Amino acid sequence: MAAHQQGQADEARQAYQALLAIAPDHPDGLHLLGMLEAQFGDGDQAVTLLSRAVAQNPLEPMFHNNLGNALLQLGREDEADACYQRSLALDPKRYDALNNRALLMARRQRLREAEAAFLQLLEIAPGFVEARQNLALVCMRLGRPHEALAHCMRGLVTQPGARGLRELLARAYMHCEMPDKALEVYRAWLEHDPDDPVPRHHIGALEGAVPERASDAYIETTFDSFAGSFDQTLGRLDYRAPAVLGAAVRARLGEPQPRWRVLDAGCGTGLCGEHLAPHAARLVGVDLSRGMLERAAKRPHYQALHQRELVEFLRAHPRSFDLIASADTLIYFGALQDFAQAAHAALDGAGWLVFTVEAHDEAEGAPEYRLHAHGRYSHRRDYLQRVLLEAGFDEVQTEAEWWRHEMREQVQGWLVAARRGRLPAADTATTAAAG
Repeated sequence: MAAHQQGQADEARQAYQALLAIAPDHPDGLHLLGMLEAQFGDGDQAVTLLSRAVAQNPLEPMFHNNLGNALLQLGREDEADACYQRSLALDPKRYDALNNRALLMARRQRLREAEAAFLQLLEIAPGFVEARQNLALVCMRLGRPHEALAHCMRGLVTQPGARGLRELLARAYMHCEMPDKALEVYRAWLEHDPDDPVPRHHIGALEGAVPERASDAYIETTFDSFAGSFDQTLGRLDYRAPAVLGAAVRARLGEPQPRWRVLDAGCGTGLCGEHLAPHAARLVGVDLSRGMLERAAKRPHYQALHQRELVEFLRAHPRSFDLIASADTLIYFGALQDFAQAAHAALDGAGWLVFTVEAHDEAEGAPEYRLHAHGRYSHRRDYLQRVLLEAGFDEVQTEAEWWRHEMREQVQGWLVAARRGRLPAADTATTAAAG
């Protein structure tokens, strides 16, 4: 178990498999290997192993709860809910099952029920900080940031260094139009943990010292921690950037044929893969977050995945791609000159660069790009056009779009398509490997 707790997945897997080789139906062995697979391996295998553990020991509420978590990772919500209910039937005061069932209610947009469930849980376990944080998130989604503030503060009394509560407290202050208080939170956080890139990034946004892009450390820290819930969270927000990007690619390349060398630039968990793969002789993904890439690797779409900073990767692969596509990656870049030049050079003489960014107003005096308190950048349309044309693209097309809902509002953005040269006709196209 020590290897498992330290994230040494291969070593832990071998130990659990050795135990099961001796006792194939050992319930704890099945449970532990199932948990390992849910964290680091195959979700379907996790469900199989945890189901076997439940069959061997159906009276253990922990097994039912963890089977529910594995099912939820696969999007099997009804089955997950049934597992949580079975766990609670065996132990009505089991904190993790109560918390997980309330989270599932929130995921299903049953926010009032989730709020009531979290409040009930906190009556049983007032010091359960994770439930306090989840309740604060529900209050934020219900448009009650002042109540979220109160819950964050109560949670921080119990656990002063709770990272998630600190970040949520600062967000709540911003929604209450109290940026000075948010800045105090981030400064105290940075003083407590000077190596944490997250408060440093947000302090820059609030103080107006805008960096040209988010640091590599900020991206890795943020998305490694977010990888496990990324797809589910964005699904709840009506996230549509991958589908819009896919439609834009199809409009420019025509009916899907697996003939082009395609890069998914900032591929994350691979949500764009299903939209890009039909066009690709070879689909390559690149991302800074190992946690996100591990999720992408479970999808069938990619022939290669690379953990690397995007501009560095593009510079290392000149004349390698016919299409570079990117959804919600450049929202962590302010200045785009280096990216545009590297992308232009990475296209093999002719091709398309298609990407999404967030937008801000075009009023006179508005900056070319802006870093917001939530940590993402937005861009002016005319800035995007100018940077891409200066990088050598022959044509730049921009369309106003929206990407998801956030606090019940649509997040507005630009869909950008930049063309270099003209791709060859179908009968003369080349599909040499890249990446």
